Amino acid sequence: MVSEPPPRSVAPPTIYIHAPSPIVSGVTGCVKKSHIGCELVWTMVYKTPIPFSARVFFCQAKSGTNESFNIKVLPPTLLADPHIVYLMEHGMNSDQIRTLMRRSPAFARYSLEDKIKPLVEFFLELGVPKEQIPIILTKRPQLCALSLSKNIKPTVKFLESLGADKKQWVKAIYRFPTLLTYSKQKINEKVDFLLELGISDESIGRILTRFPNIVGCSVEDNLRPTATYFRSLGVDVGALLLRCPQMIGLSIEANIKPVTEFFLERGYTLEEIGTMISRCAMLYTYSLTETMVPKLDFFMTTDYPKSELVNFPQYFGYSLEQRIKPRYARMKASG
Repeated sequence: MVSEPPPRSVAPPTIYIHAPSPIVSGVTGCVKKSHIGCELVWTMVYKTPIPFSARVFFCQAKSGTNESFNIKVLPPTLLADPHIVYLMEHGMNSDQIRTLMRRSPAFARYSLEDKIKPLVEFFLELGVPKEQIPIILTKRPQLCALSLSKNIKPTVKFLESLGADKKQWVKAIYRFPTLLTYSKQKINEKVDFLLELGISDESIGRILTRFPNIVGCSVEDNLRPTATYFRSLGVDVGALLLRCPQMIGLSIEANIKPVTEFFLERGYTLEEIGTMISRCAMLYTYSLTETMVPKLDFFMTTDYPKSELVNFPQYFGYSLEQRIKPRYARMKASG
């Protein structure tokens, strides 16, 4: 029986092998050369017939060595494409590449030297972790079509001028790379809206880095109606967003109203609901069926008055099985 290769402090070299059979194309893994036969090793690792090119490679290798290789098996067409090789060298797997090509068929026509490489190098210089590069390109391959000097760099500079630490902007970019595709005018629309809510200039960047998706929301169709709804509950919307900016991105019909109705049906007033939101900004981000219902149902079995939840709505943020029930059981046992 062949054991897995022991962990190594230095990553083993990567060998690209073309596979004539589509059945094995795209597989990846670590293969250890062994004196008992390379075909047996391959079969145990990949559970598939060894492709001809891999057979040639292993037959040429010296037997009896403990050296390991990372093997990436590609069909000949992919191996010959410099775009694919470059992406895989930067950690992108075959599934991510297929997703990228499906989202942006034009990606293969982007210049590797003039568009893709400069963009990746810019992200790395900016401080984006290398492991996030595949995620950024998969989420928004269209970034490669933009001018680095005329679009992306000026946008990054403008975002940094809005405040917040550079590291926070880097996180915002790889979490929501679409941010770099928006115009300065579109970003300013959201900045003006936040200023209307009484949020200071110094806090704008903090909100945008924590919830960059806000830039993609419509002020009139999404943001303003949501702000108006929370105001109707007596909530200071500006203060709410400073604590939990993603609240402004919730859908009134799908996310907000169901939670309000949930509390109203259990005897809480609109004023009490507004107080709970003000004290626990995350309240409306919790799952109604998985979090709110079971925790409130359990609370109703205790001896506490329902007003306790108004005083401490953070209750909904604790684990029911690991925190709430054990603590209540200990309290009951101690009298």
